[in-house]
Amino acid sequence: MRDVTVMPSRKRKNIHVGAKVSIMEKRNQRTGDLTTGVVKTILTNSNNHPHGIKVRLENGKVGRVKSLLG
Repeated sequence: MRDVTVMPSRKRKNIHVGAKVSIMEKRNQRTGDLTTGVVKTILTNSNNHPHGIKVRLENGKVGRVKSLLG
């Protein structure tokens, strides 16, 4: 049986402009390095995405959300 639970970082409704998040940039996928910042724009249109919601941070970096920070 497949687990249908979706992590919070994979649901668009949990991410909003101004939220502090950790993202994985495309260039860092092999190394696993995360970048922390504040969401400026949400780029993914779908309600959820298996690899995380794509966002642009205030510093201009683009990546998929891996975790939501307090």
